[in-house]
Amino acid sequence: MAGFYFFLSLVSIVCTWTAIVQARRLYWGVPVYFLSAWLAGELALIHLLWQVALTAMLAFTGVFADPTAQIGLALFALSWLGLVYLHCQAMDTPLHLTEALREGLGEHYRAAIPDERHGTLSDHIATRSWLRPFHFRRPGVVQHRGISYGDAGVRNELDIYQPEETREGGYPVLLQVHGGAWMIGEKEQQGKPLMYHMAQRGWIAVAINYRLSPREAFPAHIIDVKRAIAWIRANIAEYGGNPDFIAITGGSAGGHLSSLAALTPNRKEWQPGFEEVDTTVQAAVPFYGVYDFLDRNGIREEMSMADMLTDRVLQCSREENPELWDSASPLSQVNPDAPPMFVIHGTHDSLVWVEEARAFVAAMREQSRQAVVYAELPGAQHAFEIFHSVRTDHKANAVAKFLEWAHGQWLAAQAKPRAKAKAKVKPKAGAAAKKKAAARKKAAPRKPAATAVEDAPQDAAPPESGAGES
Repeated sequence: MAGFYFFLSLVSIVCTWTAIVQARRLYWGVPVYFLSAWLAGELALIHLLWQVALTAMLAFTGVFADPTAQIGLALFALSWLGLVYLHCQAMDTPLHLTEALREGLGEHYRAAIPDERHGTLSDHIATRSWLRPFHFRRPGVVQHRGISYGDAGVRNELDIYQPEETREGGYPVLLQVHGGAWMIGEKEQQGKPLMYHMAQRGWIAVAINYRLSPREAFPAHIIDVKRAIAWIRANIAEYGGNPDFIAITGGSAGGHLSSLAALTPNRKEWQPGFEEVDTTVQAAVPFYGVYDFLDRNGIREEMSMADMLTDRVLQCSREENPELWDSASPLSQVNPDAPPMFVIHGTHDSLVWVEEARAFVAAMREQSRQAVVYAELPGAQHAFEIFHSVRTDHKANAVAKFLEWAHGQWLAAQAKPRAKAKAKVKPKAGAAAKKKAAARKKAAPRKPAATAVEDAPQDAAPPESGAGES
């Protein structure tokens, strides 16, 4: 037992170390590093609790009389210090998210959120939530599963997370696009903390499958995302949703596809058979996405994903089809008409480096006329928000604030044309009334004008002679 305890202490301190240290050029060691850092960093306090409990139980068995167990205890103690640091780092997440929202939306951005929605916003998280990281279901949310939105079988199915309570004007829509390097992934596996969080607050969430590589080559993936948007436009009202407001989100490959969809509305070559459908989205929240297939800034030269993109995803080299590689990169599609966007990335992401997000955000802020919010989360690894954690739940609170702000801005913009239309109607009514009054005046018999001296009318009859005499 002493040897087993010592082995666990080694595993613990290695995993804790990988979560604290930002390592990059690990080549074939990246998957192991990512997995250990991801689980240790997001579940730090949970690891600390079970390790302390195990240590306490073994102490009653006398195992610590063995020097090997004593060394293991010392290693565990070092690991526990690191886990406490990681937990405190995650607890600081709202500081970075709040700063990002204020920088991107303005110091008093909450004032732009409708008053009736302020009660849905939260600055705190529930301990019971992150202590049960894989418990996703929430009360007040109805799930509709396996709805077809296309002809590709199970890869063209979607799930709907619908609030039980109705909402005046319909639920705004949040479309979730899963990640998985464009080759793996299912709609049930990702985005659930955010979808349930928003559904409890009067939003309707839609999670989609899409065709995957290498069976299908790009642009099949983005075509399916746009096909799902078209389905939402035509059908979400049946579930109480508002088809006129769609926000899109996703992580990793889903971050790439969600940002690409947001930047390329109504691209006819990516809408075969539904070219006339409006695929505009009103807001986007990509997480740790890939934004530049061409890696034009030389960010990941030593850890390039070019071979994977060539062989499996795009299924052509950049020399063979440079236009496809360029058009598939959200960085190439940045334009002034981009919707409001909230980009979130972790500093310790070992699969998609944070510098790629920085370059994308810089380009967005240079060109977009809408708000661009960027939150860089210290210590966050790739896929940090797949399950509940301290960082995940704070992130959900911040995204809710951004989405409510974006929806409030959209509502205000929708109200302006209606107000202008009403304002235009009033002058027309007044002009018509003036014309009628002028016509009546013209038709009436003219009366002689009074002199400036006399108060009585000139055509008044003189008094009879003798009148008033005694």
